Amino acid sequence: MAQVLVVEDDATIRSSIIRGLTDRGHAVVSAPTAMAGLEQAVSARPDVVVLDLGLPDLDGRAMLRMLRGVSDVPVVVATARDDEAEIVAVLDAGADDYVVKPFGVAQLDARIRAVLRRSAEDKDPTVVAGGLTVDPRTRRATLDGRPLELTPREFDLLHHLAARAGEVVSKRELLTEVWQLPYGGADKTVDVHLSWLRRKLGETAQAPRYLHAVRGVGVRLAAPVS
Repeated sequence: MAQVLVVEDDATIRSSIIRGLTDRGHAVVSAPTAMAGLEQAVSARPDVVVLDLGLPDLDGRAMLRMLRGVSDVPVVVATARDDEAEIVAVLDAGADDYVVKPFGVAQLDARIRAVLRRSAEDKDPTVVAGGLTVDPRTRRATLDGRPLELTPREFDLLHHLAARAGEVVSKRELLTEVWQLPYGGADKTVDVHLSWLRRKLGETAQAPRYLHAVRGVGVRLAAPVS
């Protein structure tokens, strides 16, 4: 669960986002203006900010610059502006991600989780699960001290699962987060890469050590029990 600050002037949209994120387990506070949002960002110290650009008192990009002067909190910009130059300018101003209206709350939730994972990795990026070590900075992985020869996609898949060790990760999430296919794709793609990854980890689907399939749901990475 994350503490989310939603800065959005449209009451209907704001209520919809709050309801959707709350239903997904987040604690949500909100503000209808840029200045109120800045005050909330300082006082509430949220884990992530969802920021609209078309605010009544101050343009969202200006608020973002002011926010970056006092906080490095991850920011997901959520706005109707879809001009590429605008997107680039907002990202350059310090936004961590950008979603264009109209969007589903599920997509926003996925982006929030993604920026929070990246933020956590920046602070302590190396992931360890049992004898498995994954370092996204060097893009190296080892198993019991032995380097693993992984393709870029295999590394991204292993890192995503290792960062969520103990949790069941759906194939839809893997397609969204690892393959960058937000509208879905072929589950077979995930299955094939998991098969290749298992082979390099010295296991099989029938005799798993780290990668445990959860039928009809997804896969869970867990360290072997001694």
